[in-house]
Amino acid sequence: MEPNKPKTTAKDFFLHLGTMVALYAGTVALLNLLFQIINAAFPVIDRYFLGASKISLPVATLIVVFPLYLFLVNILQKGYIADPSRKEFSVRKWLVWITLFVTGIVIAGDLITLIYFFLDGRELTTGFILKVVAVFVVAGSIFGYYMDDLRGRLTGQRRNLWRIVSVVLVIGSIVAGFSIIGSPKTQRLLNYDQQKVSDLQNIQSQVIQYWQQKGSMPENLDDLRDPLSYFVIPTDSQRSEEYIYNKIGTLSFEICAEFNLASQSSTAMPRISNAMKFGMENENWMHGAGQFCFERTVDPQRYPVYPKPVI
Repeated sequence: MEPNKPKTTAKDFFLHLGTMVALYAGTVALLNLLFQIINAAFPVIDRYFLGASKISLPVATLIVVFPLYLFLVNILQKGYIADPSRKEFSVRKWLVWITLFVTGIVIAGDLITLIYFFLDGRELTTGFILKVVAVFVVAGSIFGYYMDDLRGRLTGQRRNLWRIVSVVLVIGSIVAGFSIIGSPKTQRLLNYDQQKVSDLQNIQSQVIQYWQQKGSMPENLDDLRDPLSYFVIPTDSQRSEEYIYNKIGTLSFEICAEFNLASQSSTAMPRISNAMKFGMENENWMHGAGQFCFERTVDPQRYPVYPKPVI
């Protein structure tokens, strides 16, 4: 008489499902992180802005999801050792085969993309090649691990080898990510500086509008206050103090703020601020560390005074 097979309990179902969800989430985060690291090292001209959040999010995901995946796999492995028949659960086989199917498609698509770019005469840049290699290594490792699992070749030593490879890959990627975006403290300082530039831009815009309406420069920031306007004069949120404004001529003025870090040239490739070069920190808003003033001169031809309405 054939022995009864163990029934899949709710615990077994969600353990297997949770393991695969953690695997998929971690894989997406890892590839995203690797792509952003490659973009930072080999930037593509005229592409979208590489923001710090594009690196911070996958790093945060990996820090949580990867240990969770290892934890769930360890629980499942202990269950398999205690009762080898658990490996015959249909939910396990379905999820493993789905994973093999998806990773197989990813690997094939990766190779097709590489061959297509080559045959189409497109430039195979270093960044593109590294992205192809990253996808191949990550997807290939997952495929190899679960093929070993299905074929029963995952001995204790072989399983530990796969764990070491995955830990080195994930931790190495996280360290590389932090080397680009800097520490959380550095990110806070960068965010403060970026907000200060944004505030100064708003003040500059209001000064120009004041000139066009009045035909003169405001004497101080209080002149910009208008109860009928939605504009509120911004203050330095980090230091809880007002920004500095000085009228220095008939058409000239300066606005100042206390910055934490110096801006980097748009042509440079610094370790940290490369991830923050966009929009507000263009050549007109480059600044040093400490108190820095931006001198501005209004061009009357570009910003003419509005004609006074006839009453």
